[in-house]
Amino acid sequence: MFDTILNAFVLFATFENAIALFVGVIFGVIMGAIPGMTTPMGVALALPFTFTMQPVTGILLLLGVYKGGLYGGSITAILINAPGTPAASCTGLDGYPLAKKGEARRALDMALYASCTADFISNLSLIFFAGILASFALRFGPPEFFTLIVFSLTIIAGVSGDDLLKGLGSACLGLVLATIGLDLIYGSNRFIFGEYQLMSGLNFIPVLIGLFALPEVFSFFATKTKPHEISALAGLSASFKDYKNNLKSIVRGSLIGVMLGAIPGIGGAPAAFLSYSEARRTSPNGKNFGKGELEGVAAAEAGNNGVAGATLIPLLALGVPGDIITAIILGAFMIHGLRPGPLLFQDNIDLIYALFMGIMLSSAYLFIVGKVSIRAIAKIADVPHRILFPVVLVLCVFGAYAINNTIFDVLVMFIMGIVGYGMRLLGIPAAPFLIAFILGPLLEDNFRQALLLGKGDLTIFVRSYITWFFWGLTSLTVGAMVYQRTSGKKNMLAGG
Repeated sequence: MFDTILNAFVLFATFENAIALFVGVIFGVIMGAIPGMTTPMGVALALPFTFTMQPVTGILLLLGVYKGGLYGGSITAILINAPGTPAASCTGLDGYPLAKKGEARRALDMALYASCTADFISNLSLIFFAGILASFALRFGPPEFFTLIVFSLTIIAGVSGDDLLKGLGSACLGLVLATIGLDLIYGSNRFIFGEYQLMSGLNFIPVLIGLFALPEVFSFFATKTKPHEISALAGLSASFKDYKNNLKSIVRGSLIGVMLGAIPGIGGAPAAFLSYSEARRTSPNGKNFGKGELEGVAAAEAGNNGVAGATLIPLLALGVPGDIITAIILGAFMIHGLRPGPLLFQDNIDLIYALFMGIMLSSAYLFIVGKVSIRAIAKIADVPHRILFPVVLVLCVFGAYAINNTIFDVLVMFIMGIVGYGMRLLGIPAAPFLIAFILGPLLEDNFRQALLLGKGDLTIFVRSYITWFFWGLTSLTVGAMVYQRTSGKKNMLAGG
């Protein structure tokens, strides 16, 4: 064992590996901070550069881009409410209101501290529990996925604001739009209205940009009042006391991210929203969530980054990529003649341990790069709004177009921008729409696949202890939220 660790250290401890990992983190933060430029896009752009590298060096470069991109998306989400990644849209729910209050620096610091802590916990889970969590994830079939997604959808009640009906209406709209496109089971078209480009459904990135970034731009041009200028370095830095007060939510969010990240296909956005919802439900300041609560930023970033290391568990242990990014990383393994799975642990254990060492170092790199990027990248918020918002609009158009190189995606972005602006004017929250839009296809596909497996018998949804576990969690969560809301109304009546 000692010889294996020593050989792995020799394999890892090279100047090329350290530089590749560091450059990857920097590139990832930049890509994540640009609206429309996604983390998978950044990893894909970096992939060709790994062809001539040693396997460890090339894979560490991609892992660095992955880690940096998860945090980078929170920067613009906090400063201009233009999330660079889907999961960062949850960070913006409280991060942007904090920035408007003059506490941008505090929000950015807390996002960084929560990201690094969650990343570290996720890395430890990868190293110590890869086999256990991977075998657990392998037991998930369509019924188990369906009950998990039903439980995840209960977080809609946690991000609906004060008006639950408006939140549920927003979620229903998200579920409806998620059904647009080709039915993968029967091959029929749904709601495409003769437009063949809708056969693949609405692309997530144009919808995300339109829903969150464009309403800010429209609001700026529609109002004659001078907007509140946000300084990236405004306010005090997050103190150790702030970190200590939010540590419970950070650890809980990290564990939520680890559990969901170990299950292929879930991703960071559901983990971020679930962590946020749990923090709001249990926090004494729950009513302040969505209005500028630091704990909301911490919980969202913890859930998002808790996924990072855990998504590598099914990849390394089983050879099953957990999301788009790990699928690209799987390609990097195969380019170098390596096939992730049990045989990789048997034949290339030195390489696995070398990657583990690099992954732990990436948490330190993320902290260093994050502290510097707060002063560097975040200076975009110091640009006057009359200059900043036209630039943001150009970036949004570029980001939407770059997905498939089609004007159609740009049109979808503008339509969703109008929808998002209308929702803002009517006081309808956008977060439930986003959650439902993300989870809608997974919910439908797993429900129908489960029914096909069970030949129409609904008892398949209670076939295992995993399904009972998630049904129980769903019931407890709904019950707790109903009690919380009804008791709050009773207190208001008593006070009146």
